[in-house]
Amino acid sequence: MGRLDGRVVIVTGSTQGVGEAVVLHAAREGAAGVVLCGRSEDKGRAVAKRIHELGSTAEFVQADLSVPDDCRNIARRCEERFGRVDGLVNAAADTNRGTIDDTTVEFWDYQFAVNVRAPFLLTQECVRIMKRQKIAGSIVNILSVAAYCGMDILCSYSSTKGALSTFTKNTANALRQHRIRVNGINLGWTDTPNEQVVQQKQGSPDNWLETAEKTSPFGRLIKPDDVARLCMYLLSDDSGILTGSNIDYTQRVMGFFPPERGPE
Repeated sequence: MGRLDGRVVIVTGSTQGVGEAVVLHAAREGAAGVVLCGRSEDKGRAVAKRIHELGSTAEFVQADLSVPDDCRNIARRCEERFGRVDGLVNAAADTNRGTIDDTTVEFWDYQFAVNVRAPFLLTQECVRIMKRQKIAGSIVNILSVAAYCGMDILCSYSSTKGALSTFTKNTANALRQHRIRVNGINLGWTDTPNEQVVQQKQGSPDNWLETAEKTSPFGRLIKPDDVARLCMYLLSDDSGILTGSNIDYTQRVMGFFPPERGPE
């Protein structure tokens, strides 16, 4: 797995799920500093404690990613605490469902603010630091295979991931000359605490996970640790000059029809 010795990374949505797994793996792989953020201070402090126990240094920033100033403050706090930033993982996302009929303007705007505008602002601020200090950094955006199309209940969500996918390619191209790499991970159906909440909201049976895993080709859904390991590779020197790649990380080959039914 990719080592991050001496590096400083920012990970959004890092108080649970994929983001939490990423910050813990970063600490294990030698990161000198980890900036985590989320809305829950209690969860943030708990994860920060685990990072310290792993021998790294953590800075928790309470933030609502729908608020632009909160997004910019995350990068500012990172530079104030650690003096630099080497990596950014935009892991946070609102995954609530909505069809073309029941998606409101307010929900559409909120989901785009969290899923697209926040990564834009974080990238903008981190790139300014990297350029100023001539850091060959790495940025990883957590995308979704829903960007290819998505289920009918993912009208807004799929659109946000399509936008973030293009943003990933665009910034990778723009930042090549600064040796700042930008890549994305197109996730398939992933077992996270938030997915459990969403499944409950939409009335899924209590055994939805067991049923989903039985019908999955590899006998399970993607787990946060799976994603974290790939993030370590993309953040580290092990991934070399890889940039502008949106990697499909799912249990099916995209383009094959019909796909399994999952909220991807």
